Amino acid sequence: MSVITQPTDLLRRQDPQMADVLDGEARRQAGTLQLSAAENFTSTAVLATLGSPLANKYAEGYPGARYHGGCEYADLAEKAAIERAKALFGAEHANVQPHSGSSAVLAAYAALLRPGDTVLAMGLPYGGHLTHGSPANFSGQWFTFVGYGLDAGTGLIDYRQVQDLARAHRPKAIVCGSISYPRHPEYSAFREIADEVGAYLIADAAHPIGLVAGGAAPSPVPYADVVCATTHKVLRGPRGGMILCGAEFAERIDRAVFPFTQGGAQMHTIAAKAVAFGEAARPAFATYAHRVVANARVLAGALEERGFTVTTGGTDTHMITADPAPLGVDGPTARGRLAAAGMVLDTCVLPYGDQRGVRLGTAAVTTQGMGEEQMRRIAELFAAALRGEAAKTRTEVGELTEGFPPYGE
Repeated sequence: MSVITQPTDLLRRQDPQMADVLDGEARRQAGTLQLSAAENFTSTAVLATLGSPLANKYAEGYPGARYHGGCEYADLAEKAAIERAKALFGAEHANVQPHSGSSAVLAAYAALLRPGDTVLAMGLPYGGHLTHGSPANFSGQWFTFVGYGLDAGTGLIDYRQVQDLARAHRPKAIVCGSISYPRHPEYSAFREIADEVGAYLIADAAHPIGLVAGGAAPSPVPYADVVCATTHKVLRGPRGGMILCGAEFAERIDRAVFPFTQGGAQMHTIAAKAVAFGEAARPAFATYAHRVVANARVLAGALEERGFTVTTGGTDTHMITADPAPLGVDGPTARGRLAAAGMVLDTCVLPYGDQRGVRLGTAAVTTQGMGEEQMRRIAELFAAALRGEAAKTRTEVGELTEGFPPYGE
């Protein structure tokens, strides 16, 4: 295990309890397969920046207009993050202050909508995010959401249904994006529908944005009025959010982030975002992003060969959603058996009923250097774990991960 993942001697002397927690988490990450579609391993440079002196800095406001003194280096870090994000995604404006993807969506709604406005988004039973109208979330309590679904046969977005719902409800905004849709949205189709009914188009690109950065997925930037995204997942940055938009919405977005929905920016995280954007602009990242997709397609095919029903018949992205019912278990049961065998993933709703399947991704294992051979091996381990061979499979998972440490020596 790399030194970078271990607590320092200083922490162990001062707080051995937390040192044990960090050491345990490092061992968990290194010794199990991280297959959550929402997770990845950052670079060591990103980790180092998160632990930098910028963690001490309070920098409420924006570069050149802070409410605190001593922000000259904080300003340099945020300006770098903004310019790198704009260049990476071809956007006219970027706000890098949102603390999370949900914070970014909240700010987008605050900039464009008023309480009570109607919003058309993917329904939660089909993979919509909490911020797409959940009654437990601010979105469902402040706005009137109408949910579009997926075709029961293909699991794909039914654009005719989206158009019909938009014509019937005349929403103020349309949201395209999902937490469990493994295909590329047709952003041009959403744009046409939004223009027809006079709606804003908001792209929630939290999952595909890293693939967009690497040229392995189409970009929503030319089509959406506002793009909300996270900076972790495939992008390999720190946990956080960002917003991309055209110049006409820049001032509204900035005011919606600060001071309307957030206070002081987390400058160490913003600096780490700048590092990640810089890394994503390099040719090696494009190679990585395409390898993530290739691994996902191989893994999806291998799971189908072993009895899983893969939704939409495959994937265009880092994400796979599958139904383990043909193997005699439901999604939550499968997740538990896989966890016991050392494979970490999530459950998700399936597009053809109220069943839950499994959602997994290939970003983290690809970061570790795994390829198509390992994807086929992972599918074999999945099947073995669901047959009840947890102990044997756990040993084999350990042997596999030992050859692909998240952080090499």
